[in-house]
Amino acid sequence: MKQIIQIACLLVPIYCVAQYDGNTSPDYKTLIELYTNLAREHDEIELYEMGQSDYGLPIYLCVINGAEDSLSTFKKARSATTLLINNAIHPGEPDGVNACLIWIENWISNGKITKGLPVVGIIPAYNVGGMMNRSGTSRANQNGPEQYGFRGNAKNLDLNRDFIKMDSENMFTFAKIYHALDPDVFLDTHVSNGADYQYTMTYIASVKERMAPCLAQLVHDDMIPFLKNSSKNRGYEIVPYVHLKGETPESGIAVFNDLPRYSMGYASLMNTISFTIETHMLKPFPSRVKSTVVFIESTLDWMKVNASKIESVRSEAFAWENDISYYKFNYKLTDDRDSIFFKGYEFSNPKSDVTGQQRLKYHKNRPYEKFIPYFNKYKPGDSVLIPDFYVLGRQCNSIIERLESNGIQLVTLQDDSIMNLASYQISGYKNGSDPYEGHYLHTDVTVNVLTKLIQLKKGDVVINSHQKNRRFLVSVLQPNTPDSYFAWNFFDSYLQQKEYFSPYVFEDKALELLKENKLLKKQFEEKKRETKEFRESSWDQLYFIYKNSEHYEPSHNIIPLHSGMLVEPK
Repeated sequence: MKQIIQIACLLVPIYCVAQYDGNTSPDYKTLIELYTNLAREHDEIELYEMGQSDYGLPIYLCVINGAEDSLSTFKKARSATTLLINNAIHPGEPDGVNACLIWIENWISNGKITKGLPVVGIIPAYNVGGMMNRSGTSRANQNGPEQYGFRGNAKNLDLNRDFIKMDSENMFTFAKIYHALDPDVFLDTHVSNGADYQYTMTYIASVKERMAPCLAQLVHDDMIPFLKNSSKNRGYEIVPYVHLKGETPESGIAVFNDLPRYSMGYASLMNTISFTIETHMLKPFPSRVKSTVVFIESTLDWMKVNASKIESVRSEAFAWENDISYYKFNYKLTDDRDSIFFKGYEFSNPKSDVTGQQRLKYHKNRPYEKFIPYFNKYKPGDSVLIPDFYVLGRQCNSIIERLESNGIQLVTLQDDSIMNLASYQISGYKNGSDPYEGHYLHTDVTVNVLTKLIQLKKGDVVINSHQKNRRFLVSVLQPNTPDSYFAWNFFDSYLQQKEYFSPYVFEDKALELLKENKLLKKQFEEKKRETKEFRESSWDQLYFIYKNSEHYEPSHNIIPLHSGMLVEPK
């Protein structure tokens, strides 16, 4: 790794980990002190300062069963079977913070057995700014702990929407951690808002239709049944995340669409087996923590038994990814329904004593067990032929920085050149009326692909698409994918027209253009006949002529991203 990684070496009092099986959760300073002491007292535990957060305090990584120094540990992690656990991305949901401390203490108490144990990486607290913003009131619907952090980070970003756009310093540090470990399995720990039901733990697995087929089969046919049985045997039944189709679970639940803006969607794009685990907000905090410990234990048990299979299947997934010709995207939930056995509570809609309107009320004294609708099939709405390479203008330094942070290999042009390439002209898009995570996210993007000779300059970069994490590369560069760099506003300056005309001057020129171009005149007259608004707007009419003339700027709506094929497709 380029940056020197330092072991934290604070001299602090020894804290007892066991106290965190109650209704308290440590603050950031105490948490790092706990991990520092664990690393100092046990050779099998390492603690690394991996980089900065937006708050100005570091993000740490604890590694268990590594190799006692950073270079050897990360080399081992990339070659061995590895689990990465991310905690406190939303610090108001600290169940994983406590659960990892308890799991480590249990592992130590049971003799620190490393035989068969995967390399375990734990991010003690990812959202440092949110950890520092503590209260006991910001999670109005949550049952404990007494004090906890806040969802937004120091920039008031929801970091679980930042994995592609990388607006935070935190995400650059996370990318360093992720690619240093190349984890086989990734868990992000959360607490869920929403409906009331009997389960303490739910999980989000990646949309199987978007995964490599071999990985989808391993996860959905092998791993998840194992986790269900193992968790049940340990006292906690689990079900898929209760993502409601209607007002209550009885209307059905649906598989969550894990776009790459989210942590698990990001990791899944890189063929990592990814889960977001969601404990239930209304259950007592100690029970939620215990169920998180159980999920971690069950995951590690499965990984121990299936280590060679995991490595083999991931290798097969990367080979599949390199061979696919088309990238599918814009996945939508279908109306196909299955059913799932569910343990919920009956509900009613009595009159509210506050608003006087009907309200939703669950009745915990009237539990039920029955099958409910389960919508678990997605279908891609679009696909694109994957080019052999992309060319990106050197001026796109913010994009280049993000690609390099994610391990994408780039080749810099040493001279000016001309190539026959496909260019992307943005022909349409929509924006929301309100900002979303600091952006006006583009949706429903349509693109015209124009093939022509392109003047490239020294310093532009060529990006071969046949490299590791190919789907990640296409998902961020293809302009009309839902989490592309275009969607997140990295190319917005190219959407603004820079040159216009003065109508009173252009009137005579417009008349000349219509006389010289019979086809343009025909199109102009037809549009006047067919469209009342156009017919009554002198500006629209002059602009139509201007836009279809040589005076209109050729670069408008064309982004400095091009693509090419080494062999033209048939």
